[in-house]
Amino acid sequence: MSKYDKLTKNALGRIVPQHINDRDAIPYMGVGKYHPTGRKHAPLIASLSDYPEDGNKVVPTLKEALVRAGLKDGMVISTHHHFRNGDLIAVQIFEIAAEMGVKNLTWVPSASFECHSPLIKYLQDGTIHHIEGSMNGALGKFTSEGGMKGLGVLRSHGGRYQAIQDGDVQIDITVIAAPTADPFGNATGDRGPAACGLLGFALADSQYADKVIVVTDNLVPFPCIPWQIQGNYVDYVVQVEKIGIPEKIVSGTTEITKSPDRLLLAEMTAQFCDEAGIVQDGFSFSGRCRWNCTQYRNLFC
Repeated sequence: MSKYDKLTKNALGRIVPQHINDRDAIPYMGVGKYHPTGRKHAPLIASLSDYPEDGNKVVPTLKEALVRAGLKDGMVISTHHHFRNGDLIAVQIFEIAAEMGVKNLTWVPSASFECHSPLIKYLQDGTIHHIEGSMNGALGKFTSEGGMKGLGVLRSHGGRYQAIQDGDVQIDITVIAAPTADPFGNATGDRGPAACGLLGFALADSQYADKVIVVTDNLVPFPCIPWQIQGNYVDYVVQVEKIGIPEKIVSGTTEITKSPDRLLLAEMTAQFCDEAGIVQDGFSFSGRCRWNCTQYRNLFC
């Protein structure tokens, strides 16, 4: 009997597996019914032998950073999707892993896009065992048709953060593509040639992953102020020629919708924020892309 044959019914009446990728799964119990216990996950204590006395964590290449981070079979690797279809880093990670002969990795992106379709070959050759994150484009089609060895797991953005902080997903290595960073690892995404906006999707990864690698194409003198990713959490910094294509950020869910319902929701949201008086200098807004508040960027940007 396959482990996926052990099924149960959740609070919505849906039949779901009791075990996912060799781990126990907790079925949905209903609003407020599940009460988790224990403590939040914590990363390993950094070895003093790995910590540079001058605070300069720059290493020559992404491969060297991955080697120093201990990349090996079965690890959990995470990335973020602020560049959306313009990401240039995630595929490089698994190219390096394949070159090193590393197998059965779990990839935990905050989302994937068509630019990640080259990873299909690494799902086929066993470099990547399964993905825990949204799977779109050709990659989504491949996994939906059963091409992935493991079982895919899709979480909301908030659910992903909670899964990481609670240890449901224990990240071994996270690679954060940062448009601006300093040698200590302080990083931000609001400026630099590949500016993509603040790096909120990578915050949980930076705080809870065992090893944190920041990759940037805009290395600035210490300190990078203001920062969003704190250098205290970062183990290695890599400078490359280019980390992302900002012009491709507006793709998929960030494109302006033609749906009358969604346009109305966006208009109502913009009107509410404006009339409530919360739109002002320094205002930070995080809108759901599906509401297409980018339609009203004159208010929010």
